[in-house]
Amino acid sequence: MVSRAQRTPFGEWWWTVDRLTIGAIGALMLIGVVLSLAASPPVAGRLGLDPFFFVNRHIFYLFPATAIMIGVSFLSPRQIRRMSMVVFAVSLVMVASTPYLGVEIKGAKRWLVIFGLNIQPSEFLKPAFVILVAWLFGESAKRPDMPANAISLAMLLTVVSLLVVQPDFGQTMLIVLVWSALFFMAGMRVICVFGIAGAAGFGLLAAYFTVPHVARRIQRFLDPASGDTFNIDIATESFMRGGWFGQGPGEGTVKRLLPESHTDFVFAVAAEEFGVALCLAIVSLFAFIVLRALIRAMRNEDPFARFAAAGLTMLFATQSAINMAVNLHLIPAKGMTLPFISYGGSSMISLAYAMGMLLALTREQPRASMMAPEPMPVGSLV
Repeated sequence: MVSRAQRTPFGEWWWTVDRLTIGAIGALMLIGVVLSLAASPPVAGRLGLDPFFFVNRHIFYLFPATAIMIGVSFLSPRQIRRMSMVVFAVSLVMVASTPYLGVEIKGAKRWLVIFGLNIQPSEFLKPAFVILVAWLFGESAKRPDMPANAISLAMLLTVVSLLVVQPDFGQTMLIVLVWSALFFMAGMRVICVFGIAGAAGFGLLAAYFTVPHVARRIQRFLDPASGDTFNIDIATESFMRGGWFGQGPGEGTVKRLLPESHTDFVFAVAAEEFGVALCLAIVSLFAFIVLRALIRAMRNEDPFARFAAAGLTMLFATQSAINMAVNLHLIPAKGMTLPFISYGGSSMISLAYAMGMLLALTREQPRASMMAPEPMPVGSLV
């Protein structure tokens, strides 16, 4: 047990951090290991790898991810801002270099090979971008003369331009949505709402006519007869085959047919082998983390901490919703992982970094009575 009377760094962290959220994230990690055992061996077999290759790597990534999440949750808001500036600058340079130095996979250059590891820099760019934009909007609330809107818009256009070049429209859409939500929280005018909606519509239209694979995905979503919809059809049918309690571990067929069953379509594997019951449990865990974080963010009196916590929460929630919506064929395929459940080292580490900052920003503030120094005995004044 950790005593409240012990004024140690760990003691103060333990009694102020949101332990229930840590528990919920731990539950997601555990479910991710179970689903990795269920989904990845057939994929590894098709690639000529050891059956547990992806399982072992998934578990391996959990150790640094957990250490990063816990370590970052000890930081102060000022330390989070400083660290995010460094992460943003390094990630921005790496994202800019991927079209020239990156590895091309399925027609896109989004990964850099560093020391034998495939790293997706855009994954680390997202949480750092959210923190810096939240700092701008938070400072604008204190100093109205600060050109926060112009600076944040310039940052957004820079990031979006670099992501479109790769191309990575899924991450682009995610960043634009979170930036728009923070802009709305900061008091966006009605005319800006129409401006952002118009710009987003124009960007989507331009992508449809200029990027072939984007056009194909949208066409297949609107008209399944226009192209090959095998992956989505199998994923959606898995929910019907699984029923409420699934066909049992190892009895599913999705993982044997889909090449991305351990990443993009791991939610479909969960539905077929463990049933809708597990899917609802996963959704409940995500909803618990999101709602609890938003409530704690609203209670924070510091504008920066409030904006940053809300932005990180929306980043986490939107990515989760996009992945599950793709599996249910509610939106076109985006190629986005399910947080802490899908396989992916860059995604796992960046999400741990983001959730560590969220835990740090939503820690309970010590009461004034607890922080006040103890009264000095009268006898000691003599």
